[in-house]
Amino acid sequence: MPPSRKLPLMQSDNSRHIIDAARQRSQLTRAKAIRALRTMDAAGELVTFEAVARQAGVSRSWLYAEPDLRAEIEHLRAAHRRTPNSRVPAHQRASEASLLRRLEAAIDRIRRLTDENTQLRDNLARALGEQRVSTSRASPRPSGGEHPETITIHPC
Repeated sequence: MPPSRKLPLMQSDNSRHIIDAARQRSQLTRAKAIRALRTMDAAGELVTFEAVARQAGVSRSWLYAEPDLRAEIEHLRAAHRRTPNSRVPAHQRASEASLLRRLEAAIDRIRRLTDENTQLRDNLARALGEQRVSTSRASPRPSGGEHPETITIHPC
């Protein structure tokens, strides 16, 4: 009898399916984490790694390993610390640059209104002065028994 030879078994390559399944699982996990972040931010809830992990059904270590999600969680957590009583989502809050610009505009408006107020007071003072001069020239002081309309009382 001739020696028996074993033929190598042909195994099918299933790695493509495993890779596709892992990619889909990763995308689903990522979508759940992003949805949890958006929901928590919109509700004005405190955003922490633990809270996001719990709501999204993912692990905290996975969140820490994802640089963009980690940065967003840290950003929202820091924003919440600055405004602890705020129920406004972070994307609707005014930025520091925006607030500074509004402050500059308010200061500029106050300066313009102050200048205008000063100018109006000066104009009013001139007009009253001119009115007083024209009134005193038009009606001479009463003489003798006439009574003036206004009486000035001097200190004793």
